[in-house]
Amino acid sequence: MLQQVNGHSSGSDARGEESFREDLQEFLGGEAPPLHQLDDLTKVNPVTLETVLRCLQARYTADTFYTNAGCTLVALNPFKPVPQLYSPELMREYHAAPQPQKLKPHIFTVGEQTYRNVKSLTEPVNQSIIVSGESGAGKTWTSRCLMKFYAVVAASPTSWDSHKIAERIEQRILNSNPVMEAFGNACTLRNNNSSRFGKFIQLQLNRAQQMTGAAVQTYLLEKTRVACQASSERNFHIFYQICKGASADERLQWHLPEGAAFSWLPNPERTLEEDCFEVTREAMLHLGIDTPTQNNVFKVLAGLLHLGNIRFADSEDEAQPCQLMDDAKCSVRTSASLLLLLEDPLLETLQIRTIRAGRQQQVFRKPCSRAECDTRRDCLAKLVYARLFDWLVSVINSSICADPSSWSTFIGLLDVYGFESFPHNSLEQLCINYANEKLQQHFVAHYLRAQQEEYAVEGLEWSFVNYQDNQACLDLIEGSPLSICSLINEECRLNRPSSAAQLQTRIASSLAGSPCLGHNKLSREPSFIVVHYAGPVQYHTAGLVEKNKDPIPPELTSLLQQSQDPLVKVLFPTDPEEKSQEEQGQSRAPVLTVVSKFKASLEQLLQVLHSTTPHYIRCIKPNGQGQAQTFLREEVLSQLEACGLVETIHISAAGFPIRVSHRNFVERYELLRRLCPRTSPGPHSPSPDEGRSEWSPHTEEATLQPLLRDILHTLPALTRAAATPGDPAEAMPAPVHCGRTKVFMTDSTLELLERARAQVLEQCARCIQGSWRRHRHRKQERQRRAAVLIQAAVRSWLTRKHIQRLHRAAMVIQYTWQRWRIRMACLASKELDGVEEKHLSQAPHSPGSFPLPQVQTRLLGAIIRLWPLGLVLANAAVGIRGFQRKLVVWACLQLPVGSPSSYTIWTAQQEQAGVMSIRALPQGSIRFHCRKSPLRYADICPEPSPYSVTGFNQILLERHSLGHM
Repeated sequence: MLQQVNGHSSGSDARGEESFREDLQEFLGGEAPPLHQLDDLTKVNPVTLETVLRCLQARYTADTFYTNAGCTLVALNPFKPVPQLYSPELMREYHAAPQPQKLKPHIFTVGEQTYRNVKSLTEPVNQSIIVSGESGAGKTWTSRCLMKFYAVVAASPTSWDSHKIAERIEQRILNSNPVMEAFGNACTLRNNNSSRFGKFIQLQLNRAQQMTGAAVQTYLLEKTRVACQASSERNFHIFYQICKGASADERLQWHLPEGAAFSWLPNPERTLEEDCFEVTREAMLHLGIDTPTQNNVFKVLAGLLHLGNIRFADSEDEAQPCQLMDDAKCSVRTSASLLLLLEDPLLETLQIRTIRAGRQQQVFRKPCSRAECDTRRDCLAKLVYARLFDWLVSVINSSICADPSSWSTFIGLLDVYGFESFPHNSLEQLCINYANEKLQQHFVAHYLRAQQEEYAVEGLEWSFVNYQDNQACLDLIEGSPLSICSLINEECRLNRPSSAAQLQTRIASSLAGSPCLGHNKLSREPSFIVVHYAGPVQYHTAGLVEKNKDPIPPELTSLLQQSQDPLVKVLFPTDPEEKSQEEQGQSRAPVLTVVSKFKASLEQLLQVLHSTTPHYIRCIKPNGQGQAQTFLREEVLSQLEACGLVETIHISAAGFPIRVSHRNFVERYELLRRLCPRTSPGPHSPSPDEGRSEWSPHTEEATLQPLLRDILHTLPALTRAAATPGDPAEAMPAPVHCGRTKVFMTDSTLELLERARAQVLEQCARCIQGSWRRHRHRKQERQRRAAVLIQAAVRSWLTRKHIQRLHRAAMVIQYTWQRWRIRMACLASKELDGVEEKHLSQAPHSPGSFPLPQVQTRLLGAIIRLWPLGLVLANAAVGIRGFQRKLVVWACLQLPVGSPSSYTIWTAQQEQAGVMSIRALPQGSIRFHCRKSPLRYADICPEPSPYSVTGFNQILLERHSLGHM
C-alpha cells in the first residue's frame, strides 16, 4: 500500500513504485524489439498511455513520423521539410506493392488501401478518409499529399487522348489546393496555415478506377476574419499575396502603393511560405480563370482593404449621421472606384439605416451610431468576401467536376478545422468544436461502440472495453428540446436586444443537469464552459447572438447590385422574386441562423460518411511552438487522451476489424474449396444461386454453412504453407470466427485468404490458357494439314498440265524432225545417185589415179556426224563470208590440224548465199562428231549403215577433193 502524506506519496514509496514499474516494463518488454521499431502500437506491451507515449517519442526522435494504431494511422507533424517522404517514386512503390500493409506505415498505405477497396467487392464500395487533429497538427498537408497520391496512381490511361485528359484533371485537382488555401487559410496562434473552413473533397472514379473528376464541398467559412483578427494573427493569405506580389502596374491599378497601411492587414512584416502570389495566379489560370477575371478578383479584394480604412467619428447629434475621419475620405473614394460603386450611395448606406414598419411597409431612415456604422462596414466586407469564396468554389467545381454518368465510385477526403481553445472563444470556435465532437462521435460509433455491440449480437466471446463516449456533450450542444444551439436560436427569433448576461443565465438554468456544462465564477465577462472530449473550453456570450443572426441589411445588397463591376454583378445578381418577397414582408419568415445552416450541412456530411467505409488519420502536434525535433510529452499526452487512442488500440488489438457476410464470403472464397478434399457432400449440395426466390433466410443460411466449413477448413493448410521455416508464430492457425450472419477475421487472415484466392485464380487462368493454347494448336494443325493437301493437289494438277504441254511439244518437234529428216535423206540420195553414175563412167580412163594413204582411207570410211548448227552458220545468207566460212566448215568437220591451204573444199555456188551440198567420192564416207547440243533431241539420230546415206548428220566429201589432199 502506498502511504500518502498530505495527499502525496512519501518519497521512499514513490521511488519503490517507480522501480517496480521499471522492473515490470523490463519483464514485459525484455524480448520485444526497440520502441522505435514498433510499427503498430497494438504490439506495445502493456498498452497504456505511458507506453504509447514512449513509443511515439522514440519513433519521432528517429525521424519516423507515421505509426499504426490498429484501425487508425497516427501522424506526427515533423515541422520540417522531408521531401523524400512524399516523392512520386515512393507513391509508385506503395501502389505497386503486393501487400502495402507490410511496408512502413505511411499515409500512402491508407490511400492505397482505400483505392484497392474501391475495386473490391467489400460493401460499401465508396471510401472516405477523415483527417482529424488539433490546429497545426498537419491536417492540410496530409490532405494535400493524399490528393497528389491519388492523382498519380488513379490516372493511368492507355491511349494518348485519355492520357491528356487525365493529366488535365490531375493538374486541376492539384491546383484547387493553392487557391482554396489562399482564400480560406490564415495564420493563427497555433498554425501558420490554419484552415478557416471545412472541406470535403470527393475524388470521382470511373469503372476502370481512373480519376475522372472531383467535387469540393465547404463548411462554415470564418468570414469574420476579414474584418476582425485576434492579436498576433493575420488575415487570409490572399490579402498579403496581392500586397507583396503585385507588380508596379498592378499596384497602380489596384491603389496599393508601397508601404501602405491597412487596418485589416495586421502583421504584414511576417513572411510565410504561403505568401507566394505567382503560385495562386498560375493555379487559377489552370482552373480556367483567365487573367482579366483574376485582375477583377484582386481589384475587389483591394477595394475591401480600402473599405477597412473607413473610420467614423462619434456624432454630437443623434439625428445626424456620423461623419468620416479626416483620413477616411480618400479610402471611401478609392473603395468606391475599385468596386465601381457611387461614392455618395456607399457612404449613405454605411451611415443611415432603413427601417420598414407597419402593414404599409413604411420606410424610415435612421442615422446609425459609430458602432453601427462600423458593424455595417464589416458586414459589407464579410458579405462580399463570402460571396467571392462561394463563387471560387463553384468555378473550381465546374472545372474539375465530371459528368455524373462518367463516374461510379468516389473517395472522400475530409479536412476540417481542428479543435480550438483560445483565451476568447465565440460562435466560430463553438461551431468548430461542435464539428469535432460529431466526428469523434462518428469514430466512436463506427469503431468502438458498434464493434463491441456487433460482437455481442454475433455471439463472439468478447470482454468489453470501457471507452470515452461524448454523447453527453453532443446532447448539451445540439440536443432536443433544450440545448445550447436551441437557446441561441431562440434568442435570435425574439424581437428584442440580446443580453450576454441574460443568455448566460438561461443556459445555466435550463441545462444545469448536464455533466458537461460548467461556469467560471472568476470570469468578469458572461460565459459558460463546455467540457469537450478534448478538454474544457470557455465561451463568451457577448456577441454570440448577433453572430448567429448574421444580419445582412437589405440596403447593402441593393447597393452591391447597383455596381458596374462585372464580377460584383455575378456575385449579387438582381432577383425580382426576392425583391417582391421583401416588399410583402419577408420578416415574418423564420430566420435561418448560422448554427442552423452549419448543423444542416454537418448532418448531410455525416450521412455521406455513414454511407462509405471510413478510414481515420489522427494528426498529432508534438509541440505548440512548431519546432522540429521537439517532443513535449504533456501536450502529446493531452491529445492522446482526447482522441481516445488507447481505447482504440485495445479494441483493435483484441478484435476483428474485418467482417464479411456469409453470402459475400462464400461468393468470394468458394474457389478455395479446390485446395482440399470436401468434407461435406459438395456435389450434391445445391448452389446458393439456385431457387433464390423460393428460399427463406433460414434455408439459405443452412445451405451456406457446409460451404463455409469447407472454406474454413483450408485455413490451417494455408497458414502452414505461408509460414516461414523456424517461425512458430506464423504457423499458428489464423484467427477467424464465424458468427451468426458474418465471418470475423483479422487483417492477416484476410491477406492469407486473398493470397490463396489469387493462387487459385492463377491456376485456373493457367488451365484456361493451356486449354486455349491446345485448342489453338490443334486448330492450326488441322489447318496446316488441309493446306498441305490443297497445295499437293494443286502442284499435282500443275505438274500434269506441264507434262502434258511438254509431251505435246515433243510430239510436234519429233513429227517436224522426222519430216525434215526424210526430206533431207531424199535430197541426199538424189544427189549421190547422180554422182555415182558419173564417176563409174569416168573411173577406168583416169590417168592420174593412185592409191590413197592410210589416214585418208580412214577418213573416207568414216561416217560424218555433224552438228546442224555448223551447217546453218556455214549456209547463212548473211554474216559469214569467204575465209570465215571455210573456218566454220573446217571446225564443223573437225579436219586434221594442218595448213589450211592443204585442204581444198569445193562448194556448189560459192558466190551465192549458202552452201547447197558438199560432194564426196562414192567409195566411202568420213564420220565426224560434233559437240553435244543443249537441246533435248538434237543429238538423237539412228545409227547409219557404213555405206549408206542416212540423212541430216552425214556430209560426204568428193573423192577427187580427197585425192588432192
